[in-house]
Amino acid sequence: MATVAVTDETFKSEVLESDVPVLVDFWATWCGPCRMVAPILEELSEEYAGKVKIVKLDTDANQATTMAYGITSIPTLNVYSGGEIVKSIIGARPKRALTEEIEQVLASSPAT
Repeated sequence: MATVAVTDETFKSEVLESDVPVLVDFWATWCGPCRMVAPILEELSEEYAGKVKIVKLDTDANQATTMAYGITSIPTLNVYSGGEIVKSIIGARPKRALTEEIEQVLASSPAT
């Protein structure tokens, strides 16, 4: 499953109401580190299909959600479970580090 783009309008249904944990990539087209982490997130989306949903939110085009969650640095990767932020990762990270973060979330999430 490829990453999915979310907007201010779809954030609630795609992220907050999801049955599985959701990693939200807050990014922008002009952000170099965001472009570096994008292919890693695509790979993780495939590897964790059905367990974790990975979505992208363009901060320039979706300022209401960006402001509501206090996003001031990008990339910021927030992980939501049960509609709540359970982890926040600021800055680009290598795949191994992101895999470890996802595994921690899955280990602490109630089974669905």
